[in-house]
Amino acid sequence: MPIKLLLQMSVRNILRHRRRNGMMLAAVVVAVAAVVMMNSLIRGMQQDMADAAVENLVGHVKVLAPGYRDDPGIQKNFELASDWRPPEGVPEVAGWALRVRVPAVIMSERGTRGIQFVGVNPRQEGISFLSSAHMAGDSLKDASDGRIIIGQALAEQLETGLGRRLVIITQGADGLNREAGFRIAGLYDADGEGMEKFFVFTGVNALQKMVGAEVFTELSIRLHREPALFALKETLVELFTGLEVLDWRELEPQAAAMFIFADAAVLIWFFVMMGALVFGLVNTLITSVMERIRELGMLRAVGMRPRSVVAQVVIESSVLMLIGVAAGVALGLAGIFAMGDGLDLSLWSEGVESFGMRTLLRPVPLVDDVLRIALLSLGLGVVASLYPAWRAIKIKPLEALRR
Repeated sequence: MPIKLLLQMSVRNILRHRRRNGMMLAAVVVAVAAVVMMNSLIRGMQQDMADAAVENLVGHVKVLAPGYRDDPGIQKNFELASDWRPPEGVPEVAGWALRVRVPAVIMSERGTRGIQFVGVNPRQEGISFLSSAHMAGDSLKDASDGRIIIGQALAEQLETGLGRRLVIITQGADGLNREAGFRIAGLYDADGEGMEKFFVFTGVNALQKMVGAEVFTELSIRLHREPALFALKETLVELFTGLEVLDWRELEPQAAAMFIFADAAVLIWFFVMMGALVFGLVNTLITSVMERIRELGMLRAVGMRPRSVVAQVVIESSVLMLIGVAAGVALGLAGIFAMGDGLDLSLWSEGVESFGMRTLLRPVPLVDDVLRIALLSLGLGVVASLYPAWRAIKIKPLEALRR
């Protein structure tokens, strides 16, 4: 039987039972739209976690002295020219930063806190959260700036403010404690209070002078695109023999685990929604077959082959799914567009920040995800039609005509 004729029969059967098929079509549209929207939010969460990990003074790749992660201190250092640049031929490098980062204690008249004291060159910090954080007061001017900038949350804990003087104690390169006074130049407001309480920044040359050594403790490199990470890492391993070269997944294992879980969550959400939908589709098609027993029996009696019966049921299911998937994808993309700048999660800021996410969740629709949803939905529609089709060819023509 010609495919064109089978297609016409399938469309007529769909139109003949408008209410039932309309309800099934609405369910397909809502399910596909929900999957598209939820996947985009999961991808946004995933991207947020990766960006937060990279911007948290990590970069895509970091070079450290052996043992620094176990015992961070100025003794675990390496020497490198301050004007160092990545070797030519390394692709996709967005920027790099040489820093000195040491544990320290900061004191005001009102309190004392443990911190990470970080010496930076402000011109290189476009790769970290420091460049995008809202700043009250002044930023650091250059690598020799001897003032400090602290987080607003830390300033509240220490009951201090702009222009006030704080004392910082850390260990020098000779193993002896070093103490120095610093004036607060600015207060930064980061996405999470944890960073505001943890990091205090000054010029890298000023911190080198304090610890008594012109060395660095870390080199962070950020890329434009994630796929270039492995090529960069291999190049740096050959370049920095004797040093540790680690990517952000190794440095932030919790964020990396959540990043991988997001990939699984996309598929889990799809199969939960579409799996429930398949049962409804199977039930609808079986009902359609049972209502057309006499019709199918007559077609079999006049010579319609079993494979044509199967093809008609499969085409009917595919047409229904094709229309539903197209409308569902369009509705889902419209819903993403309607979200505008994203969802404000500031009411749950503490829980959100514990996962390394920002309080503003922006949906990130990916073409690959949309295509995967469309193709898997159509595939599930075909699979769902196989059992009703099998029921249809089991109908004996003579028994069907007696009904």
